[in-house]
Amino acid sequence: MALEQQAYEEVTERLRKEFAAVHPARTVTRCVTVALHGARDVIGSDEPELVEKIARRHLRVLAIVAAERSPRIGT
Repeated sequence: MALEQQAYEEVTERLRKEFAAVHPARTVTRCVTVALHGARDVIGSDEPELVEKIARRHLRVLAIVAAERSPRIGT
């Protein structure tokens, strides 16, 4: 179990670095947690690679939504 937890911590840290300019660390942590539970519930698998892929997609979508909501300069 400790190795499994370490794998998710590594996923979280990679994604925090990748999205540091876009999302606060707590948002990344939440996305990883949601991806983990979703993967377990829907697919029955919690492979760290799958969790990372799902969380990354969620973070990208959140970034797109945030960019669309931000005030546009010159409009």
